[in-house]
Amino acid sequence: MKRGLKVLAASALSLGLLAGCNASGGSGSSGGGSGKVIKIATQTPLSGGSATLGESIKLGAQLALEENKDKFDKLGYKLQLVPYDDQGDPKKGVANANIIGSDKAILGVVGHLNSGVSIPSSEVYEKYKVPMVSPANTATEVTDRGLKTVNRICARDDFQGPAGADYAINKLGAKKIFVVQDKTAYGTGLADAFKKAAEDAGAEVVGYEGITVGEKDFNGVLTQVLSKKPDLVFFGGLYTEGGQLIRQARDKGIDIPFMGGDGMDSSTLVEIAGDAVKNVYYTSVAADASKTSEGQAFSTKYKEKFNKNVESYSAYGYDSMSVLLKGLEAAIKGNDGKLPAREKVTEEVRKVQDFQGVVTKVGFDDKGDNKYAKVYIYKFSEPKYPGVQDGEISK
Repeated sequence: MKRGLKVLAASALSLGLLAGCNASGGSGSSGGGSGKVIKIATQTPLSGGSATLGESIKLGAQLALEENKDKFDKLGYKLQLVPYDDQGDPKKGVANANIIGSDKAILGVVGHLNSGVSIPSSEVYEKYKVPMVSPANTATEVTDRGLKTVNRICARDDFQGPAGADYAINKLGAKKIFVVQDKTAYGTGLADAFKKAAEDAGAEVVGYEGITVGEKDFNGVLTQVLSKKPDLVFFGGLYTEGGQLIRQARDKGIDIPFMGGDGMDSSTLVEIAGDAVKNVYYTSVAADASKTSEGQAFSTKYKEKFNKNVESYSAYGYDSMSVLLKGLEAAIKGNDGKLPAREKVTEEVRKVQDFQGVVTKVGFDDKGDNKYAKVYIYKFSEPKYPGVQDGEISK
């Protein structure tokens, strides 16, 4: 009797585990009568120093997916979001990418935040033929490799860097510039593009130094800045190190303008730097959502749902997901309503043209770059995010 009860219990446990696997939307699983499950992944840093922007991408993508669920229900499919935390770490991103590629139910990825994570991870997506739409990757190498699965809706560093240099020289009058970068693919790429454009325009780059992500004491590099007496410091990196660098610079009496790229476009920069953020400029590939009625409506919905204010890439996460789902919808309809292969979704995403998102128009070229991407210039006159937009540059 006891042995029989044990067998029954073990059987029940096995059935329960199987049911749990099906409920979680495993590969090819049915969505409880609502149709087959199609998963869309996000890959961004949800923990660590870049989590503010990483979470904003994930939440924007989540909002877009949820708004499209009814449309896909009518097509016979249940949409499911599967967020992955890449921690801003290339190794973690690649490990997650292999999990994503192995899950046949995943037909697309929105991500990444960091170009240094995106570049190796996208090699895995290409292997598994999973289409990716990035809201934030600016390094030129992301699309210059010619991968069929890789697309982005934001501008590139070879557009953003020169735009910043032109503003620094012609608007701020900088003649002697000190460049600092964080040794990542993003930070170095942006700093190098800025440096070349500044030198080509006649400015003198009096220093070029690297710091390390996670570093907290910048006394060494700031001592060099003091000795070189530049008119402006340019930082290629993210808001955590950028905020600390700015605050420590002000403490040392360095009151000249600071400039950075879109990695500085975060409310956390203001939290870290405080009053020291005054006289800081940043270029961004992200538009200010408050500038349009569509962006304002999005910001209201985002706030109501998540009880958070939008960040620079919130709307870009939303638009990236919207573009991905547009390609997915076309692939389903082009396959007589049947579940399309990843290759077909990849083709349809790349075909997207003249799509009007919340903050940006999207039309991909043959490399997956957005033909309509712009660069924006912002300035902090007070410790309040976002900065005031002071320029908009089209290709």
